[in-house]
Amino acid sequence: MSPRRIALVALLVIAGTARADDWPRFRGPGARGVAADDPRLPSRWSDTKNVRWKVDLEGRGWASPIVTGGRVILTSALPPAAPEDAKKGLYFGGERPDVAEGEVRWVVTCLDAATGMTVWETVIARGPPPGPIHVKNSYASETPITDGERIYAPFAGIGIVCLDMEGNRVWEHRWRPRAMRSGWGSAASPVLHGGRLYVVNDNEDDSFVAALDARTGREVWRQPRDEKSNWSTPFVWENGQRTELVTPGTGKTRSYSLDGTLLWELAGGSAITIATPYSAHGLLYVSSGFVLDRTRPIWAIRPGASGDLTLRDGEDATAAVAWCRRDAAPYNPTTLVYGDELYVLADRGLMACYDARTGKQHYRKERLPEGRAFTASPWAYNGLVFCANEYGETFVIRAGPRFELLHTNLLADDDMVMASPAIADGRLLIRTDRRLYCIEQRP
Repeated sequence: MSPRRIALVALLVIAGTARADDWPRFRGPGARGVAADDPRLPSRWSDTKNVRWKVDLEGRGWASPIVTGGRVILTSALPPAAPEDAKKGLYFGGERPDVAEGEVRWVVTCLDAATGMTVWETVIARGPPPGPIHVKNSYASETPITDGERIYAPFAGIGIVCLDMEGNRVWEHRWRPRAMRSGWGSAASPVLHGGRLYVVNDNEDDSFVAALDARTGREVWRQPRDEKSNWSTPFVWENGQRTELVTPGTGKTRSYSLDGTLLWELAGGSAITIATPYSAHGLLYVSSGFVLDRTRPIWAIRPGASGDLTLRDGEDATAAVAWCRRDAAPYNPTTLVYGDELYVLADRGLMACYDARTGKQHYRKERLPEGRAFTASPWAYNGLVFCANEYGETFVIRAGPRFELLHTNLLADDDMVMASPAIADGRLLIRTDRRLYCIEQRP
């Protein structure tokens, strides 16, 4: 067994996920975006090459697919009219303050992972749109999560619905729609740990973090948050000293005990926070990188800290913070630790690489061809790092401290990629605005 596979198996044991071949949540086991080495996983593909199957998708949803027990779970929203085509690339002016009239259908779909055939489809709710969204957002941008027994499907403006593995409703926990910054809509996904579902709802009205009983949907506790709109999925950090819930925010990144007690907080991020925290090498990695800010930090935090961890001017390390790069964080994509390196994919197609333990720079601002917009987070397996842009182009880079672009994979011209992929059982699942591709190395 390779070192990367051993590490992944250990990660799965710690995280309590059901099967080694599952991809049960956003960015997979441990929120890392790293899959175990597998010769079936592809390095080359197109919209026809190495495609095991592909299916057309109705409606719109930027939730990532998840995989459990040989089944693929997708969420989507069918708007009252055909959704406006989102222009690819980075741009301003995507606000749409007027809410469309008519009915939205929120849907959870289960596909057979081997064939792409629909196993079941459950309509979660029908009703008017809960509020405005950015032209490039959807009413189904939060990624569902599973423990192998139940599926927990979050939807903006509705709440969370729990289904069994056959699509039957078990419980639902509703909340009223909250206003989001500039009417952009929401995107943060929930996390599971120890029979509880943890939810962060940062908005313009009354932000909160809450724990729900995963079997019943009952609210166990709720804490108000002094935050405005955020789009970052929280992270349960099991670090040997304790288990804590890490919640990035624009004002402060905060960590809570599993009973909701504040443990530490860290200010100094950018004006908008999207990326998801994760841990590797005994450190917690947090980033905040709004494209128009000069301050775009990546922090590597040691376990066991308490109180205010905010760095002073000129400080890049303390007893609690192993290292900080103050101008290195990407905006939409989450960073990636693979092996000994931390990779940064900037939204405008620049790659950087640092030593994950020390923050030492290996390379920075290596331009990917075309320099198009990147929203999906990078992923890795088989000694390779993959970066997919919104145009359906995936750049394949050899992992390591020296930049080496190997080749580029292209999907169809009409595909737009904003969702991060899922990787399970030797297959790569890429969701576009029109299709779901199942890709594997074919003989």
